[in-house]
Amino acid sequence: MIDNRFSSVLSALIAVTALAVPAYSAEGGGTGLMPRETAARMKVCTACHGENGTPRSANIPVIAGQREDYILKQIHDFDAGSRKVEVMEWMAKALAPEEKTEAAAFFAKRSWPAKATQAAASAAPRGVAVCQSCHAQNFMGAAQAEGMSTPRLAGQSYDYLIGEMNRFANGERANNADMVQIMKGVSAADREAMARYLSGL
Repeated sequence: MIDNRFSSVLSALIAVTALAVPAYSAEGGGTGLMPRETAARMKVCTACHGENGTPRSANIPVIAGQREDYILKQIHDFDAGSRKVEVMEWMAKALAPEEKTEAAAFFAKRSWPAKATQAAASAAPRGVAVCQSCHAQNFMGAAQAEGMSTPRLAGQSYDYLIGEMNRFANGERANNADMVQIMKGVSAADREAMARYLSGL
């Protein structure tokens, strides 16, 4: 259960932010099509996920520029409790159904952050080809036959990638049964090499 004090503090933060920021446009810019309270919630989201798309911490994922239906599924999974991160569970539950859709569209329309420097590409490690069958040859994410999309992996942070790979492998993250089975079949050393490689793309 999410701590009620935490919930109250975050509710207060949203209320204060709502008074301080203009509504975002549907294109993610700065004036008036998005209701003020929804805009405040997006401002709370960007406090961690980054105004410019670069997250505050390396273990927070880049979601700017991810596929809209993928983002929306994660919001619903947090709301349903099938994916567990306390602050995200609270945020998902705080969003009205239409705000969930607006949030997914808001981040999908933003640009993936540019890297300051492009490191020389390392050789593809053993096992990474299994990712291409769903995440596309360039690891940019793709629509799947069953109607959902996979996320972009290329350029995602190492800390986030290895953390989620390990959570799938040990069953802590279970909102994608295929990923649980795939990561259970990949050794810890190979997961490490895959995360390093993907983060460098």
